[in-house]
Amino acid sequence: MARVVDTSAWIEWLIDSALGRRLAAEFPAPGACVVPTIVQLELSKWLLREADEDRADRVIAHTQTCVVVQLDTPIALLAAELHQRYKLATDDAIVYATAQVQGADLLTCDAHFQGLPDIAYFRKRA
Repeated sequence: MARVVDTSAWIEWLIDSALGRRLAAEFPAPGACVVPTIVQLELSKWLLREADEDRADRVIAHTQTCVVVQLDTPIALLAAELHQRYKLATDDAIVYATAQVQGADLLTCDAHFQGLPDIAYFRKRA
């Protein structure tokens, strides 16, 4: 099954946190890993702030070995519905809509996704 990896899960994996090490086993192979372009944007922003341009380039290059999905009209319209139905932020609604359109589940650490359909949620420790 295809799986979208949310930015929160990527970051935990990249910082090699205890949760990130658990999530590593949940990351799909590149051919089954769906990466919305909004996740590339969020990762790039985070990496440029927290690391450096070289690491950002390497991580984004890695995401490009996966199935990259651009925001298009069907995803945008579904994201609007999901935003309204579940009160998701716009970027989260786009990520979730991408997963839905791709027939994928969503791997995430973000609590606002907990309990929604087709979510593989891993709680961050306080």
